[in-house]
Amino acid sequence: MFPPLRSLLPRRGLALLAAVLLAGCAIAPPRTDDPLQKVNRKVYAFNDTLDKAVLRPAAVGYRKVTTPGMRRSVNNFFTNIELPVTVANNLLQARPSQALGNTGRFFINLTIGVGGLFDPATKMGLPLQTTDFGITLARWGVPDGDFVMLPLLGPSTVRDMWRYPVDGYFFDPLSLIAQNHGFNFGEYYLPQVLYVISMRSQLIDAEGFLQTAYDPYAFLRDAYRQRRLYMLYDGNPPAEVIEKMQGVDQPGFDPDELLEQQKQWEQQHATSKPAPAKD
Repeated sequence: MFPPLRSLLPRRGLALLAAVLLAGCAIAPPRTDDPLQKVNRKVYAFNDTLDKAVLRPAAVGYRKVTTPGMRRSVNNFFTNIELPVTVANNLLQARPSQALGNTGRFFINLTIGVGGLFDPATKMGLPLQTTDFGITLARWGVPDGDFVMLPLLGPSTVRDMWRYPVDGYFFDPLSLIAQNHGFNFGEYYLPQVLYVISMRSQLIDAEGFLQTAYDPYAFLRDAYRQRRLYMLYDGNPPAEVIEKMQGVDQPGFDPDELLEQQKQWEQQHATSKPAPAKD
């Protein structure tokens, strides 16, 4: 079984952009821990080209024919139907209280929220807290490994890439339905196509952040790593962990010097720099 189609959305997301801001303004050291950078950049360029040719035009059209309320309901539905993935990983992480809370959130939105179209659980004090099999592996001590840019799937690491087959095959409700029902004309993919378009439409307003970045690939790579760090520590990573990742814990830290080193490193190793997307 292939990963759910909604996973094929390039992760140029609001969450990644927000993670950069949450992690502070310190300058990160040159990323010499990206040995696959040459290949990763080519894959990034491919994903970006696909996004401009297919996903973004579809998302723009989707926004034109829907209202904000309709789009919010669609997003609420798919967010809620994915909660069993989080609950399963809560249990694998030996976190029964989180599993119980997310189970409650799922059933409240499924019933009171009219099938998940609305989100009364958040107003009742049950905020959305997602996790996945990559975070499960991290909690049991598996190192993240090299950063990899996956075709269609977007940024990941050697560890995190396992969340696609494991979560997609064993825990995803839509995938389980497809495994146990016959579909003659690919009906299984229709709701997932809608989900991908819905998610991509949410990113249009945030595109300016990526377009104005000095190096969009490096921005996305480091934002992904920071987002995963925040997920691992439930949004509150220790200060020393952040400082280590950003390099500010090193003796003689000089942000101006590191910024210059960062520019030199990226200029030496960049093979291409995608042009900004246009409407």
